[in-house]
Amino acid sequence: QVQLVESGGGLVQAGGSLRLSCVASGNPVRINVMGWWRQATGQQRELVALITRGGRITYADSVKGRFTISMDNAKNTVNLQMNSLKPEDTAVYSCAAGLATPFGVSMDYWGKGTLVTVSS
Repeated sequence: QVQLVESGGGLVQAGGSLRLSCVASGNPVRINVMGWWRQATGQQRELVALITRGGRITYADSVKGRFTISMDNAKNTVNLQMNSLKPEDTAVYSCAAGLATPFGVSMDYWGKGTLVTVSS
C-alpha cells in the first residue's frame, strides 16, 4: 500500500503563486508515476500534470507555461509550482500515484486533496 499526503493549498490572489507538495509513504517502490488532478465545484476531475520517475512530464493545456511539476525520487515527493494563478484554477487538488507501463497508466493511490482558492 501507498499513502499520499498533500500540503500547500490555500487562498491566493489572481496572479499569485502557490506550491503544492505530496509525499508518498508505505511502499512507494510500487509506483513509477505521480501527478496532480483537480476538481472544481460542479465539474469533473481533470488531469493537471503528470511525471514519471524517469522524468517524462505531461501538462494540461490550461496550465502549460504557468505550472511546473517536479519529483524528488529519493524523497518520494512530487511538487507542483503554480504561478500566474487564475480564478479558474480554483479547485480541490489531489495527488495520485501509480504505475505507468507500455499499455497505459493506472493511478491506484490517491490523496485526500487540498483546496486551492484563487480570488479575483
